[in-house]
Formats: sequence, C-alpha cells, structure tokens
Amino acid sequence: MRTGLISRIQHYSTKDGPGIRSTVFMQQCNLRCQWCANPETIRPGFNVFWFKERCRQCGTCVQAAANSAITLAQPGNGVNIDRKKCTNLLDIVDMCPYDGYEKVGQEMTSHQLADLLLRDKAFYDESHGGVTFSGGEPALQAEFVRETALLLKAEGIHVCLDTAGYIRWEKLRPLVEAVDLVSYDFKVFDAETHLSCTGVDNRLILENAKAIAAMGKPILARMVIVPTRNDDPADIRKRLDFIRTLGSAVQQVDILEYHIYGIGKYQKLGIPYLLKDIPACQHEMTEQIKQYAEEIGLRATIGG
Repeated sequence: MRTGLISRIQHYSTKDGPGIRSTVFMQQCNLRCQWCANPETIRPGFNVFWFKERCRQCGTCVQAAANSAITLAQPGNGVNIDRKKCTNLLDIVDMCPYDGYEKVGQEMTSHQLADLLLRDKAFYDESHGGVTFSGGEPALQAEFVRETALLLKAEGIHVCLDTAGYIRWEKLRPLVEAVDLVSYDFKVFDAETHLSCTGVDNRLILENAKAIAAMGKPILARMVIVPTRNDDPADIRKRLDFIRTLGSAVQQVDILEYHIYGIGKYQKLGIPYLLKDIPACQHEMTEQIKQYAEEIGLRATIGG
C-alpha cells in the first residue's frame, strides 16, 4: 500500500473531464509555468498559506519563528515572513490563535483516498463522471496514483489523468495504462518559447503525446491561451496541427482562456505574481482558435 501527498480534493467539479468529478490535486510539479493557477502544488513537500486578513499582530509567530524569520510589519499589515530562513513554519500553523496560517497538503494511503472518493460514487454514476488526478504533476507520484486508480476502476469509477507529460515514458506508461482518459496540456509548440514559459523544453512532452495516442488511449487536449506568453497565432496553429496528427485518440480540444483566479494564492505563499499586469484573454481570439480547430477536423470547446 503506497502513500501519496495530496494538495487538496475538489468535489463536484465539472471542468476536469466528463460528468461530475472529484479532482485530486497532487503535490509537486516539475514545470514552472508562468501562469500557474495552483502555485501551492509546485514544491514537493507541505506548504503553508498565510492569511493577512486574519492576522492580529499578536506576536506569537514572531516569538516562535526560527532564525528570527518572522517580524512584525507596519500596523495593519500583519507580519513579514522570510520563508527561506524560517525552518519551523509548519510548527507555527498550530500556534497562531487566529488561524492566520494554514497547512497545505495531506498524506494519505491509496486505500484511504479511494475510500474517500468512493463516497461520491452515486454522483459519478448518475452524471457519467468520475475522478481526475491533477496537480501539480500527478505522474511524479505515479505509483501511488496508479494504485489508487486501479482501486477506483475495480469499483467501476471512470479515472482521468491530467498531465503535462514531462516525465520518462517508462514511468508514465504504466500510469496511462491504468486510467480511462488522459487530459494532456499543450502549452506551447515552439521549444524555445516553451522553455521560456515553463522552464523546460517540450520534446519529451510531444513524444509522450504520440506514444499515448499510439496506445489508443483517449486524449482530451487542453490549451490555455495566455496573452503575451503563448498566444502567437502561428504557434497556436502548430499546436492544433500537431494535435490533429494524433488521430482518433483525440476526443476533444478544450481551449481555455487565461484567468488570474490564482493570484490570491501567490500572496498567501509570499510569491510574486509575474503576470498581474498582462491583458485579459480576448474571447474573439479563442473563437478564432476554435474555428481553426474545427476547420482541420477537431472537435473543440471554449472554457474559462
């Protein structure tokens, strides 16, 4: 029985695959996408949110912090946290009398997670939904996710893997074999732009997409459009042209308009949000992308 580290579970989701689903956000990611909406899932261990609005500047955390890593800010502005110096931030979570700190992450065994998810089986069955493993990058905990997926499938639950595909094929393949659907992110086509936007190039990602398609595993292709980052029309067309080469394995292309819903998480983690000043994604552009996708024979939808 394997143990995994889960960031959170979102129940009754309708955006991560067919039907009503439970989305399990796994901890840890090996990409650094500039537009990441789940920054709390990036690092491999537990994380800590700090809520400025809950802070009463009582000084409890200031006194408890190792290496004098937490200091009082100006009145009304809470505290300053040096997360690199604060080696006991997790301990401070339970010390704050005003719940100003919150631990992100929970260890569970595959059986514990499967039992929890099976409580919503009636919703999955009624809506033709299921469970989606997302992140972070769930393939970084491939053995745990695979074991949990097999427990769910034994109970007739549809399982989807949401992955960026940046992982060795010999590790990814057993996980892909265990699920019913792969939701695959196509962030950029040009290798240098992909490196600039995510910290890695995409050669392995594209090769793995071909391998998944060759298995005949159903693929839900996803493209988030981020103004000034990956919205070059020529690159978008190349992404769609590549997706078309994957053939009948591709069930649908979801075109997603970039949003800033995750900006509050960056503030809670003390991380600067680099894209706060970029323009909103224009719906007219995603309509044009959808039109091109349909012209080349792909089924496409626009999401938020």
